Amino acid sequence: MIILINVTNVSLRYGAQKLFEDVNLSFTQGNCYGVIGANGAGKSTFLKILSGEIEPNTGSISIAPNTRMSVLKQDHFEYDNCQVLQTVIMGNKRLYEIMIEKDAIYAKEDFNDEDGIKASELEAEFAEMDGWNAESEAASLLQGLGIPTELHEKKVAELTGNEKVKVLLSQALFGKPGILILDEPTNHLDVKSIRWLQSFLENFEGTVIVVSHDRYFLNEVCTHMVDIDFGKIKMFAGNYDFWYESSQLALQMAKDQNKKKEEKIKELQSFIARFSANASKSKQATSRKKLLEKITLEDIQPSTRRYPFVGFTMEREVGNEILTVEDLSKTIDGVKVLNNISFRVNKGDKIAFIGDEIGITTLFNILMGEIQADSGSYKWGQTITTSYFPKDNSKFFNDVDLSLVDWLRQFSEEKSEVYLRGFLGRMLFSGEEALKQARVLSGGEKVRCMLAKMMLNNANVLILDQPTNHLDLESITAVNNGLRDFKSNILFTSHDHQFIQTIANRIIEITPDGFRDRAMTYEEYIEKFYIG
Repeated sequence: MIILINVTNVSLRYGAQKLFEDVNLSFTQGNCYGVIGANGAGKSTFLKILSGEIEPNTGSISIAPNTRMSVLKQDHFEYDNCQVLQTVIMGNKRLYEIMIEKDAIYAKEDFNDEDGIKASELEAEFAEMDGWNAESEAASLLQGLGIPTELHEKKVAELTGNEKVKVLLSQALFGKPGILILDEPTNHLDVKSIRWLQSFLENFEGTVIVVSHDRYFLNEVCTHMVDIDFGKIKMFAGNYDFWYESSQLALQMAKDQNKKKEEKIKELQSFIARFSANASKSKQATSRKKLLEKITLEDIQPSTRRYPFVGFTMEREVGNEILTVEDLSKTIDGVKVLNNISFRVNKGDKIAFIGDEIGITTLFNILMGEIQADSGSYKWGQTITTSYFPKDNSKFFNDVDLSLVDWLRQFSEEKSEVYLRGFLGRMLFSGEEALKQARVLSGGEKVRCMLAKMMLNNANVLILDQPTNHLDLESITAVNNGLRDFKSNILFTSHDHQFIQTIANRIIEITPDGFRDRAMTYEEYIEKFYIG
């Protein structure tokens, strides 16, 4: 077991605020570490400490000799003047320097013996770094992430935002680094690219340290979780689901004081066996399985995290007629975003809409009566009451001079403070937090308020446009569980793979040409239309 990064007694403070204290961790070769923690806990900051971008107040970071670290860049404009293929090769700084220096020497008109000696030294170092395969490796990475060959010679500035993201990711992956640090690598990636990245990381021989809000991704690639919680950073074996469920199990075990230790050990063994049995045949999962089998009762600890409670109830059940949509079309700024969309919602349908985001938001806004379609029609059943979670919630908060209690009171028939505080408490606004001003909330806090508003409605059909945006993993898990357990219809869209997979029983994909409608799970849909 080769340790590539050692973290020794690291602490970081910003004024009076303590982010971390006395952090001691070792990151070993061949493992993938997912860094988790609530919004503001310091996940990205911790990655910056590991990469040397931020100096800790105390302690040190040591990297194994002759180990190259690669970090996913976040500045999407830094390489605008560079060629795409060239930008990827820049991921290995020394290799790129050699290429430039070598070309400059060979371009000299007065090439002398000294130049010849220098050139041969550079050629030897170049060959040692596998430089002759650099362009083909860079091209292969770009193609794997969906950047076609015809774009490789273009300037980065000519690419779309999503394409730039893929170029920067290719740059980070280039040249077989020993350590790979990735902050939200799946943002703006399509399904195929995420699948490709998962496969790449499963076969990666170095150390990966990643921050992501994508639980499916964390579950697929991680062998360990690094949990930042109340200024402490702890490391646990297993993927995100294992960390989450084992912390819940530990909480339950702590409550079961009457249970003998032997019974608890048996329960733990059964729990680990279940996770081990579900492990896929990938390299990451195999190593994870071995790690899990070594876990003892003392290794699993209850999390001190606070989870919101998201639970939707309905005043009345839906009737037989829920929603019928016929030939809806809409053009925005000269672009047709909806093209003859037709579908009927049946009892029990939880429909995930995927594909064109503008088209989906437009469809939801039409269904909620906020804008009109150019043509076509829709009809809600007489028994239907709806509750809508819009992607853009700014109109609910901008210039609103109200406390959260008063803000929520606007949407409630029951006006008592105790009643309203109950809903806010579920969303982690307890005590003085419930008196915060609505206009100063963070993105995640606004989302939690909108969810509290929805829970008050007791609607029997829920429509949600990207409800996981701005949320931390704990809140995403809570919303996921709440929607999974809701006993009526849901129309929703999300980038979260696990969210869609565990809620939806039907997928509708909005495309420029129209739509595709299939009664199946998300993974079945991906296998059929994207991978197969």
